[in-house]
Amino acid sequence: MKNPSIQTSDWIDEYQNGVRYGLAGKVLLDEASPFQQITIIESLRYGKGLLLDRCWMTAERQEKHYHECLVHPALCSAQQVNRVLIIGGGDGGTARQCLRYKDIKHLDMVEIDKRVIEISQQYLPSIGEGVWTDPRFHLHIKDGISWAANAQSNSYDVIIVDGSDPTGPATGLFNKTFFKNCRRILKPGGIFATQSESPEAFPQIHMDIVRILREVFDFADPLYGCVPMYPSGWWSWSFASMQSPLYLQPLSSRAADISKECEIWSIRWQKGAFQTMPAFIERELKK
Repeated sequence: MKNPSIQTSDWIDEYQNGVRYGLAGKVLLDEASPFQQITIIESLRYGKGLLLDRCWMTAERQEKHYHECLVHPALCSAQQVNRVLIIGGGDGGTARQCLRYKDIKHLDMVEIDKRVIEISQQYLPSIGEGVWTDPRFHLHIKDGISWAANAQSNSYDVIIVDGSDPTGPATGLFNKTFFKNCRRILKPGGIFATQSESPEAFPQIHMDIVRILREVFDFADPLYGCVPMYPSGWWSWSFASMQSPLYLQPLSSRAADISKECEIWSIRWQKGAFQTMPAFIERELKK
């Protein structure tokens, strides 16, 4: 669906299937990179925010609702977290949450659009904070799909896909070929994590992601939470592993320090969020 002009009066809106999701505020920057339209806004409620191709990505006072739920169920549950790969994540929020773990020795972040990083560093520095200069952090301005296809087998303890909606440069991040490559480069005892859209706003995309993950990995399950600024406010993240569903068994020893500073995530929240699959999704996935 073609989105109309981003700004109506003092509202900035994302339009999806006859519904608009908006924040009151003003546009600070709106430019086209070689890959997508990048917009920075300043909202009254959530501070500065980022849109890609007119779709909400993050905001200063919303980002923890998303990044904590994507990162900690994987990093608190994998057997080891020495080497981590992030595909996407140009705002730096996912990397910031990852680098809170002292056990991480090497973090690769593969982002295709350099301008997203540069603009986020300029307008949203609190989201990435000090990740850009952390010696464990290694930034690669490359295509994440090609990175996964060419990386050495069994090379990462955790793989996190922090991509935008499956259109534009993120299209190839949600198909079987890409997921198979991620399984190949994931170490035994490792966990794969991805954002998997809204079960209300994008139900078919959400169910397709879960189905493909269950075909490729031994175990895969979605977790549900709330990101108020996203379409419908109801969002999901999906996790996969081999041999056993490790993501259902967070390690309290690893989580103890992490949870102290979290706004959303805790072991209790994680265990409950994996149990909140709505009935219509459960029925569809059983077909």
